[in-house]
Amino acid sequence: MVELAIIGGGVSGLALARALHRRGVSFALFEARERFGGRVLATTSATNGVSVDLGPTWFWPETQPFIADLICDLGLAAFPQYDEGGALHLDDANEKPRLVEGGVHGGAQRLAGGMTRLIDALLAELPQDSLRPGFQLTGLADRGGRVELTFRCGDLTQKVEARHVALALPPRLVEQNVRFEPALDAALVDAMRACETWMAAQAKVVIAYDRPAWREAGFSGNAFVTHSQAVLGEVFDACDETSAKAALGGFLALSADQRREFGVGLPILMDSQMSQLFGVAAVEGEQHYQDWAQEPLTCSALDRSAPAVDHPSHAHPFLRRPAWGGKLFVGGSETAAHAAGYLEGAIDAAKRIERDFIAYHETARLRAPAILEPLMDADASALNEASLARFGEWASVQAAAAFESYRVRLNKNLARQLRSQLTQRAILASVEEVYSKALAMLDSLPFDARAVEVEKGRSKLTPAVQAAFGTFLQKLMDEVIAFNATSCALSNFPDEHHLSGEYVQTILRDIAAAWREFSLAANALLLAKQDAAKQDAALGGQPGHETMMEMRLE
Repeated sequence: MVELAIIGGGVSGLALARALHRRGVSFALFEARERFGGRVLATTSATNGVSVDLGPTWFWPETQPFIADLICDLGLAAFPQYDEGGALHLDDANEKPRLVEGGVHGGAQRLAGGMTRLIDALLAELPQDSLRPGFQLTGLADRGGRVELTFRCGDLTQKVEARHVALALPPRLVEQNVRFEPALDAALVDAMRACETWMAAQAKVVIAYDRPAWREAGFSGNAFVTHSQAVLGEVFDACDETSAKAALGGFLALSADQRREFGVGLPILMDSQMSQLFGVAAVEGEQHYQDWAQEPLTCSALDRSAPAVDHPSHAHPFLRRPAWGGKLFVGGSETAAHAAGYLEGAIDAAKRIERDFIAYHETARLRAPAILEPLMDADASALNEASLARFGEWASVQAAAAFESYRVRLNKNLARQLRSQLTQRAILASVEEVYSKALAMLDSLPFDARAVEVEKGRSKLTPAVQAAFGTFLQKLMDEVIAFNATSCALSNFPDEHHLSGEYVQTILRDIAAAWREFSLAANALLLAKQDAAKQDAALGGQPGHETMMEMRLE
């Protein structure tokens, strides 16, 4: 039995597999497609050999440190998105486009050779016998000390067992395609359905040319078409890093239904609009088209039918909570706390699952019978008081260590030569690590929740759990401000050296959001313990003691 089954071989699943493989964790990575990469997809132009990205293309090193670090760590080369020259804006189908000065992509970079280089580099670091292409997950069942997974493999059904499962998939696809036994919490299911899969209902075209005629004419290749008859809503330069292999890329303005209706006539419409923007030279190109709405392993039925919403920068906190007592982790880029839907979000989600998975394992010693059995003989009230006391002692130790964790992370940010948000990133990561470990610790303690009062959905134990952290955040913030002000290493970073009131408020909002997320997750965990205890009681079991027996068997 593998320790962790990772479902989804896109960037998030591969990054998680790489991180855990480096820790020596046994895993198997299951991917429904016969290829790995998920929404990262590329082909090669027959015209000029340019690598054509039909999925994600860009990343922003200044604001997306996770993906930037990974690319650097893998030794991949990147280059700036071409933004030189004028951009075009066409807001009337019967007029010529207007010239708009200025760059568009705000420091975006691309990978030399295309984004599939990232996928290839990640795969190269994984043991080949851990990779399972062609396995589509259809069911998950909690079997106590293990999870049973059901896969469709062509015409066959196959069952696999793992101690833990990480779902590195868009949440809507999980909700639509996977049967859970027992059913997931209704609030989590609602959060999954509400989580739009980024770009899933969109289509993209990249057109290769023998030369970049738009550059020769002084244009950047950027264009925006906003009139009601638009076929392509946004166009950009897609030449390679040498500029010798020419291409333009574009995102379609038409809906999935409209694209399907136009069918074989769509290439002509795209050529026509390119000609209107950049002249007749833009017609003689080799089109590569990808309609993601027609990909059932990317786009859910709800993604195709529901109206698009404003793209959120972070996901609902319910999507980041471990379920089934730490055996099930929900992931994928859409669940990220930062840059959800982007490549950065994919790495953010992978790091969060790695952190939560390790946190649950670090509390394994606390589940040992020799440590917990003395508590089991107490009555319910005494048992809960003892569990809270132990949690409080643990929280004090973790809170005291958080500042050192901040310093280590800050130094890493400096070593990576990041130029902005150094303090914000370091303190938030340290706080989130403490809270992840806290949830694992909380789950390991033998609370007897049978008679605990619940008022308006809140367990009476929750305030006591929150109280264990007391003034943790304020003390940590005070230590950070004082340290930064005396740090020689930060003297060349005035915004970090002396934190402005506005910057402090931004950081406080971030860590307050992390606190709210922890509080909600802790309360949900306590309520789940109570529900489990009631079910045990209904079956004639002994709540708490059955849990101890399960721990012994493991």
